[in-house]
Amino acid sequence: MAEGKRPAALRVLVYSNDADTRSQIMMALGRRPHPDLPPIEYTEVATGPVVIERMDAAKVDLAILDGESAPTGGLGLAKQLKDEIADCPPIVVLTGRPDDAWLANWSRAEAAVSHPIDPIRLTDAVLGVLGSSFAA
Repeated sequence: MAEGKRPAALRVLVYSNDADTRSQIMMALGRRPHPDLPPIEYTEVATGPVVIERMDAAKVDLAILDGESAPTGGLGLAKQLKDEIADCPPIVVLTGRPDDAWLANWSRAEAAVSHPIDPIRLTDAVLGVLGSSFAA
């Protein structure tokens, strides 16, 4: 992103093999979780190979990956993406429970939120990861 130029939209990839989980994530964040952020443009992804394809195409500003997805879990995907993409965008992972935070750390994700999805915790995690990167 060019210095001082605000993007028209924040491109957020949402990965889960469960359509209900993807819907919960998008509803929790909404279209604009903070006035300093541009509107969110969501890309829903249900399979691991498509996550890798989209991330390789560099059309993602933030990825939210469900660690409970099967057969490809979001934690393993996060680790793979961080290992393989030089300028990997920030990643937020969803863990099965708070005690799984160590797995999120292993995955090299910037933040972790546990299931069930809490809109306030998820929004706080996303805002914390993005920092001032996308602020006006």
